[in-house]
Amino acid sequence: MQKYYTEPARRIPVAAEADVLVAGSGPAGFSAAVNAARQGAKVILVEALGDVGGISTSGMMSHFTGSVKSRFYEELLMRMAERNEGEQRGVRTVTIDPEQLKTLYLDMLAEAGVGLRLYTMVCGAIVEDGRVKGIVTESKSGRQALLAKVVIDATGDGDIAADAGVPYSLGRETDGLMQPVTIMFKVAGVDYDRAVFPGSFETTVDTPKGELQALAKEKLPFPAGHVLLYRSTLPGVVTCNMTNSIGIDGTDALSMTRGQRVCRSQLNAIVAFLRAYVPGYERCYLISSASLLGVRETRHFKGLYTLTQEDILNRTLFGDWVVREARFNFDVHNLTGASLDKTGVQKDFPKDNFYSIPYRCLLPEGVDGLLLAGRNISGTHMAHSNYRVMPMCVALGEAAGVAAALAVRRDIDPRLVPARDIQAVIE
Repeated sequence: MQKYYTEPARRIPVAAEADVLVAGSGPAGFSAAVNAARQGAKVILVEALGDVGGISTSGMMSHFTGSVKSRFYEELLMRMAERNEGEQRGVRTVTIDPEQLKTLYLDMLAEAGVGLRLYTMVCGAIVEDGRVKGIVTESKSGRQALLAKVVIDATGDGDIAADAGVPYSLGRETDGLMQPVTIMFKVAGVDYDRAVFPGSFETTVDTPKGELQALAKEKLPFPAGHVLLYRSTLPGVVTCNMTNSIGIDGTDALSMTRGQRVCRSQLNAIVAFLRAYVPGYERCYLISSASLLGVRETRHFKGLYTLTQEDILNRTLFGDWVVREARFNFDVHNLTGASLDKTGVQKDFPKDNFYSIPYRCLLPEGVDGLLLAGRNISGTHMAHSNYRVMPMCVALGEAAGVAAALAVRRDIDPRLVPARDIQAVIE
């Protein structure tokens, strides 16, 4: 039987008020905050970790994968190239140097005049008469309230939207299973002249000891069992996407703890595998691992429109688009093991498949004053496997930030902002 503790009522101080409040500083939240501020809004960005960037920095992601038409995304890539160690300046790059990117994010937020609150956990939504008016936070400073005219939920899992009562489902529609979680890590001591870099599940590499993907399934501890290796900006350093934990619910702390433990338990075995079977990695060694567990999928919220697999395959251009020329594949990691799920399509995905995302996917059903940005927008499990990647999240944040600022300027709800006015700013 569940036990309960009744917390005594207490007055929570309002620590700050803003035009736009953004929760979560991953690529979507960072983009939303900068773009709202560039439109003249007073913006506060709240982040639970001590660094900005989410999976792109604390999650030690190797690169921006997929593509999208977005001026802000292109600006970010160019400015990232200027900072990356070991790369040519002034040349666009998608490769991430996490340590340099952390500082670039901070600099861009400061340039835009965004108020930043790190080490601050979102505890709940402040909702009055069906409208989100702020959030409750917990930090070293205690329990505080932050108020805003518009709130953007860029938490990935949609923690604010869920607390505000927006309808959602977890994971795949048929069974509730969610894509596996991962801890990214880096190895050094790699001989780049001989090294191989299989960048997808469907990339096979034949070696004298056997084909690498098959060897990984045979030799690595389940549910690990694939080889994904990416060049970094530093000599001899490779970013590895090879740990794997299935059956993890990213909205549950105990489940996340189990995922962390499982992924970390695989690190030494994977490094030993690289040394034994992968050309160029014979003398490699672990140098760093992500401080943030990579969660691919959790809540799918009900928006005014739900993006589908068919919308993507049909290359639908919505009249109220706020993201356009998005391109990736159905990157469904195996929900019950390693490698690509049987529903995923990478190598054979149409190469010219550009699609759009309508503004309605950012507008949650039944709640005012709130925008969704990032992987928590309204879409099906299969559609989500395509738009969840970071370029699309940057573009979604860009659109959400502009929409929020326009709503504040006109003193209207975000759902009343015409998509054409957002388009006029971002195209």
